[in-house]
Amino acid sequence: MKRLINPLLILAIIAAVIASFAYLGLDLEELGSATSLKQMGSYVGRFLSPDFSAGYLNAILHGAMETLAMSALGTLLAAVLGLLLALPAAGRFGWFFQSAARLLLNGLRAIPELVWAALMVFAAGLGPNAGTLALALHTTGVLGRLFAEALENTPPEPAEALRLQGGNPVLAFCYGTLPNLAPQLLAYCLYRWENNIR
Repeated sequence: MKRLINPLLILAIIAAVIASFAYLGLDLEELGSATSLKQMGSYVGRFLSPDFSAGYLNAILHGAMETLAMSALGTLLAAVLGLLLALPAAGRFGWFFQSAARLLLNGLRAIPELVWAALMVFAAGLGPNAGTLALALHTTGVLGRLFAEALENTPPEPAEALRLQGGNPVLAFCYGTLPNLAPQLLAYCLYRWENNIR
């Protein structure tokens, strides 16, 4: 019976592909016609002869700088917000705040950047502000989750030693936990910045 299932599955896939071509009504002969080949040749010719005029290069440079600025600012905002949400998500303030922070991070992370961008256009208007906010919101969810996991896996002994010596929790975190986490957090931020540039 098992030997019969695999060939039947392959036949079903082949039948589905053939049915989809028949349903779409694609004319494969038209693809190789003289008109289509001429249009493809014209497209390739335009593709291989880029515009190097000063105005066009200036527009490309402006767009590239705007992209870098949007990605850098979006990643920076996300890193700050992600760290603020990672503390409760790692269980530092009790189970209620942990559950709420994780739910928020999951929600931010689950919505793709393009959907956030469409929503931010209504909030901030068309332009780089909407793109920056969209990148920041999605990246906050990703970085917050990564930061929370890093916090959970960090050894607590250095911060505990500072607290036992009379240091307050904020200073214990800044001098006992953060130095051990900093390389990992920086690596996560740089990785997400690369993603945001793309």
